[in-house]
Amino acid sequence: MRQPEQWQLSGNAAELYERYVVPYFLGPWAPGLLEMAALRPGERVFDVACGTGVVARLAAQQVGTAGKVTGLDLNAGMLAVARALLPPPGATITWVEDSAVAMDLADAQFDVVLCQQGLQFFPDKPAALREMHRVLVPGGRVVLSVWEKTVDPYGLALWEAVERHVGMEAAMRLRASRMVPEPGELSQLLVEAGFQDVHIRFSRMTKRLPALETLVLCHLAATPVAEAVAALHDEARAALARDVCLALQPYADGDGVVVPDATNVATAHT
Repeated sequence: MRQPEQWQLSGNAAELYERYVVPYFLGPWAPGLLEMAALRPGERVFDVACGTGVVARLAAQQVGTAGKVTGLDLNAGMLAVARALLPPPGATITWVEDSAVAMDLADAQFDVVLCQQGLQFFPDKPAALREMHRVLVPGGRVVLSVWEKTVDPYGLALWEAVERHVGMEAAMRLRASRMVPEPGELSQLLVEAGFQDVHIRFSRMTKRLPALETLVLCHLAATPVAEAVAALHDEARAALARDVCLALQPYADGDGVVVPDATNVATAHT
């Protein structure tokens, strides 16, 4: 029996994910991931844990009409949003609902595998990496990213506020996004999955977030703790957002905040 991945959304959370998580937290990193992938026209690209498709859509433009892009995610709501978005120019994108740890796909059919911030959610990381290796052609390459967990003042403020107002279990579900392999462990996992020429690159970014009074609750509504937060009284939700604002006062910039963040990007070949 398959184990479910940890980041499951319900209701309209996937739509809110596209509206708030993609532009402020994931989208800014996607061009850098694609730059390291160095995609070429005509290549076949596989985006694992594609979410609402920010990486897949950029890849489609880069490989062009002669290329092929497939996005895989376990969450039907994410894929529904991905399918509803206006297709980009370039390759046609095929969206597949499936588990990253047991893909119902043939061997050796992709030139490149991409995975932005998905590995940490897979219940069996070695199995997921072996699957990525299996579906790549000989000489194919993988480019994947996981957060650098020590650099995230916004996340820390959010987790502490959620723990205070919602509870420890909800806070731990949010922290799952930063429960990532250290660079050395990530490199070893890739080698054990059969990859070679493994390189890990640390990348830092300063990102601007809009008014936190609105962003915090909209962001939480796009996560697996959405129902727990929605169950709070209005006063408690307002207090939660206020606590995040107070914690991030040192990063204030106009009506928003400017905060640092960082990620580790791994590249490897079959």
